[in-house]
Amino acid sequence: MTISEKPQLKSRFEDAASSMSPDQEGAIRILANELHRVNEAVMNCVNHGLSIELQRVKRCHSERGYWGDMIVPVIVKQGDERS
Repeated sequence: MTISEKPQLKSRFEDAASSMSPDQEGAIRILANELHRVNEAVMNCVNHGLSIELQRVKRCHSERGYWGDMIVPVIVKQGDERS
C-alpha cells in the first residue's frame, strides 16, 4: 500500500502551537491521537478491499467565532473479491 504524499503542515502547526494555552495544547494532542487512530482505521479498510473518502458533512461553530469540520466516511467496495 502506498500513501499519497502531501505537503507537510509542520511549520504551520509549530507557528500556531507557540501561541496556544496549555488547555489548547491538550485539546490538539487529543485530536492528533484520535486522527492517528482514524488514519489507522482507514488503512485497515483499504487493506480489506475498501476505498474510503472522508467527506465534510457540516461545520460546528463556537459563540466566539471558532469552527471545525465534521466528517463522515464514504465507503466504496471495489468488486466482489474476498480477502
